[in-house]
Amino acid sequence: MRTGIAVIREIIRKEFYQIRQDRRMLAVSIMAPVLQVLLLGYAATTDITNINMVVCDQDRTADSRAFVRAFTNSGYFTERYSVMTPEEGDPLIERGRASVILVIPVKFGNDLLMHTPVRIQMILDGTDANTASVILGYSTQIVATYSGDILLSSPAYRTGRGIGAIVPVPRIWFNPDLKSSHFMVPGVVALVLMIITMTLTSLGVVKEKEIGTLEQLLVTPIKPYQLILGKLIPFTLIGFVDVAAVLAIARYWFQVPLVGSVPLLFGLSGLFILTTLGLGLFISTVAKSQQQAMMIAQFFFFMPFMFLSGFAFPIENMPGWIRYLTYLIPLRYFLEIDRAIFLKGSGIAELWPQALMLFLIGVAVLTLSIARFRKRLN
Repeated sequence: MRTGIAVIREIIRKEFYQIRQDRRMLAVSIMAPVLQVLLLGYAATTDITNINMVVCDQDRTADSRAFVRAFTNSGYFTERYSVMTPEEGDPLIERGRASVILVIPVKFGNDLLMHTPVRIQMILDGTDANTASVILGYSTQIVATYSGDILLSSPAYRTGRGIGAIVPVPRIWFNPDLKSSHFMVPGVVALVLMIITMTLTSLGVVKEKEIGTLEQLLVTPIKPYQLILGKLIPFTLIGFVDVAAVLAIARYWFQVPLVGSVPLLFGLSGLFILTTLGLGLFISTVAKSQQQAMMIAQFFFFMPFMFLSGFAFPIENMPGWIRYLTYLIPLRYFLEIDRAIFLKGSGIAELWPQALMLFLIGVAVLTLSIARFRKRLN
């Protein structure tokens, strides 16, 4: 019995010794959970606030301004833009700069005074079905509360005569049936593409280190740039095959409408693949084993990217410093591109800012990774 306990004790001591020797694995094991809790504790929220609203006040009276204040004072809506006609607000919805347009008709104040029912229009971006449903619920509640306050303070209510009310008339764009799959499936397409290309690149290079073939390649006349291109090109081709496969599944299996241009989606997917391959190559220069590469990729890239990119939680709800951090995450831009092409039919005229950011991040990451990789080779 004592001998068995002594053996177990020695094995435990050996494992702790190995862990202490592998400083990188020890750092990942301790730092990753702390970092994730700090970031995700702020980002992982389903509350929807700071909703960007376009106000189209065609009445421009004290009553209409009071009605707008009912929205902005609720804590949910922020008036970002003011337009004269609903058509002027359409591009703001299409480009994702606003989530809702509040249209107040002419004679709004006069109709309230005359106790005539008033129909106000709510134009919502239905791309994210869950967010649109919540916004519609907030709007309906605010309208009902404001209308109720008006009625209770009206002399007509106390005399029992007929009273008008404010009636919201919603219009939902891009996803009128509010199907959550139409929003989530394109996001899953982007997520799967990131995981596959980054994992294949990092594990492929680290595996060469572990089995010793990388050192054998270094003693051949092969130049560093030839080795790097030879490593990245196959994974690039696999990435495009994955794009075709997941697009086909999204379109024909899940019946997600693909309104925009397929060639444009493939072209901008190439920019995203450029970034993920660079990150995979960077991971391979840090990790000494495939186990390390998987842990680094999962804890420092996959999970933070998934939670901070807008895949699961709206970026608008996150604290300010977290929102600034999301500008460094390439998945954020590709998600916006992916969903806009799928559901809105957006073209390069609307998506060039996201495409430019993907290109700049991709070039920076790939340049840094190649420089680090060449330094390791030398």
